[in-house]
Amino acid sequence: MSDTRRRVKVYTLNEDRQWDDRGTGHVSSTYVDRLKGMSLLVRAESDGSVLLESKISPNTAYQKQQDTLIVWSEAVNYDLALSFQEKAGCDEIWEKICQIQGKDPTVEVTQDLESEEERFEEMPETSHLVDLPPCELNKLEEIADLVTSVLSSPIRREKLALALMHEGYIKKLLQLFKVCEDLENTEGLHHLYEIIRGILFLNKAALFEVMFSDDCIMDVVGCLEYDPSLVQPKKHREFLTKTAKFKEVIPITDSELRQKIHQTYRVQYIQDIILPTPSVFEENFLSTLTSFIFFNKVEIVSMLQEDEKFLAEVFAQLTDEATDDEKRRELVNFFKEFCAFSQTLQPQNRDAFFKTLANLGILPALEIVMGMDDLQVRAAATDIFSYLVEFSPSMVREFVMQEAQQGDYDILLINVVIEQMICDTDPELGGAVQLMGLLRTLIDPENMLAPTNKTEKTEFLSFFYKYCMHVLTAPLLANTTDEKPGKEAVVGTNKISPVCPDNFQTAQLLALILELLTFCVEHHTYHIKNYIMNRDLLRRVLVLMNSKHTFLALCALRFMRRIVGLKDEFYNRYIIKGNLFEPVINALLDNGTRYNLLNSAVIELFEFIRVEDIKSLTAHIVDNFSEVLESIEYVQTFKGLKSKYEQEKDRQSQRLSSLKSNRKKYRRDARTLEDDEELWFNEDDDDEGEAVVPPIEKSKPEDDFSDNYGKFIEAKKAKESEDKENLPKRASGGAFKFTFAHSTVATNGANSTNSKTTAASPASPNSSSSKTINSAAIVTKVRIFSILCLNLNALSLYIKGGM
Repeated sequence: MSDTRRRVKVYTLNEDRQWDDRGTGHVSSTYVDRLKGMSLLVRAESDGSVLLESKISPNTAYQKQQDTLIVWSEAVNYDLALSFQEKAGCDEIWEKICQIQGKDPTVEVTQDLESEEERFEEMPETSHLVDLPPCELNKLEEIADLVTSVLSSPIRREKLALALMHEGYIKKLLQLFKVCEDLENTEGLHHLYEIIRGILFLNKAALFEVMFSDDCIMDVVGCLEYDPSLVQPKKHREFLTKTAKFKEVIPITDSELRQKIHQTYRVQYIQDIILPTPSVFEENFLSTLTSFIFFNKVEIVSMLQEDEKFLAEVFAQLTDEATDDEKRRELVNFFKEFCAFSQTLQPQNRDAFFKTLANLGILPALEIVMGMDDLQVRAAATDIFSYLVEFSPSMVREFVMQEAQQGDYDILLINVVIEQMICDTDPELGGAVQLMGLLRTLIDPENMLAPTNKTEKTEFLSFFYKYCMHVLTAPLLANTTDEKPGKEAVVGTNKISPVCPDNFQTAQLLALILELLTFCVEHHTYHIKNYIMNRDLLRRVLVLMNSKHTFLALCALRFMRRIVGLKDEFYNRYIIKGNLFEPVINALLDNGTRYNLLNSAVIELFEFIRVEDIKSLTAHIVDNFSEVLESIEYVQTFKGLKSKYEQEKDRQSQRLSSLKSNRKKYRRDARTLEDDEELWFNEDDDDEGEAVVPPIEKSKPEDDFSDNYGKFIEAKKAKESEDKENLPKRASGGAFKFTFAHSTVATNGANSTNSKTTAASPASPNSSSSKTINSAAIVTKVRIFSILCLNLNALSLYIKGGM
């Protein structure tokens, strides 16, 4: 495969100053014997032929533009350019050029203008200026050729600019324009178009000051009407003088400010409308013109901002109920332009500008105008609001929370914004999309982390979910059913009846709302979780899986995917309890064998559950939907889910059987226990001083000793804390807890002994005393037995350790 980094297009500049495409190939920097030096070599990618062989001269000025362009001149009228497919390739060749010329690769021009200007200043005085032909009608063609020929050389452009300034040449040319127009000299007018356009491309602010002055600018516009490529000249002057009207919403008394506004509008018109869009190779030719407009706008904003009476009057009329709709529309449009101009300010000046607007009451004014019926006013107000949100979301949040604290629940600015988004009449919902983006910015926790106000996030989100979320979700709830599927619901049938309309605009609106709610799921874990569960919101969203608009069904599925992606057991239990996978599986089955985005998105959801091994959801899916999903065999996702489920089920069964076997191992047969007791109780009381040890079953494995040791340690602790007269009990967990409690044993023993003694000698006078003796003996025997068992277990552990 070819190296795309070095893939380039080769361009050459023709006589008409247009760039011609010479072909596409791959460039390299290599030594060429014929040129006797390192050269740029481009071979065509089609047949390998040479498209370009250019020696890298140490004195040639190479220019890097837009990260993927290298432009240079090899002769007076022969300019070349390489347009790279990738930035990396451009950087690589640029480093080679800079290395050969001994330049820093970070520069954009290898022979910068400063060095050329220094050489220019070192020239003799007589060679500073270009000899301009006389400003006469019969010399216009010669003048046009001169102006267009110097554009490729920075030094010659400087010389020509100086000549034009020193001789007042521009005003003479504009006088010739009037003569040519009076004489209807079309050829002369075409030459003047080339001359004025070329002078603009000289890119000199000093020339712009002359050309854009009040007494010259309309003649400059006139010259630019006669483009030789047009059949009929344009009527730009007619538009600027008759069609375009300057409206003063509040009278501007400063004449300098008025003149600056007029000049800026006309120059902007020249740049945007009259001049053709510059190619990527000519973009720097008009950089000074762009700067000229920029600084004009800065000056206008500064002058208006300093006039406190003017702004105060504008706000007063904007919020005055007596102001008519037409006047209010003009005021809002003025503020829109004003805010647009403010983007040209430096950051600190822009901050001061918006703070001034906030202090004057821009937000309450917007709240009024955004609720108006006039579409133009609402659109302009939305643009102003976007400037404010972009500048300071915190300022807007603080304002809406203060509104709520004052009890203005009915008309909150943020609710007005939501309502405007919902009620957008544009078929493409352009305004709704813009407002949704602004809402996302306002509720984004990432810009609520200002150290000066750490409580902003909690306070604003609590406010938003209390006062605003119901407004946002109202269209969603209104267009979905609240009917829950019954227990008899059959998977694969549409038991959830959709109410969502087929209206495309409504579907788009619901998609925007779902996009915002999905954002909330990702960033508002606590608040949105409570909202979803309290209002059963996910069930309502999944109704949209039945929409005929696939993009809306995908939005609903994306909402659920974000919830499942959190792997939160609260959400998982909510989904399981509501059987909320059913509409998703129904959508998958209804989609049939079509391999589309919906199919892939649903399978990805289940694949995520399988890969992340979310056990509760896996069990729920397999238990309830395994039969209908068995038919899907083109992916292994559902078989994998079933396999995971069965493995987990086997582990649980093994764990349960192991627990039961451990119980049986340590459970003593009831009859064996009674026989042992009979043996102890029939022993002669005279043998109290001897240790009586029951015979140990040799067949019992030694592992039982280690288990019994732990059991007896537990028994010993329980013995110290409980009553000493309780029988062994089964613990609540199912395992035996051994406690040596003697009262029950003594009682049983006494009963057993008494029954036998009475049968032998029913009238024995010493029966009561014998009962006491027998009880004491039994206690002694049990204690001795416990000690011996502990010793035996310890001995067993010692033997096993030695082995």
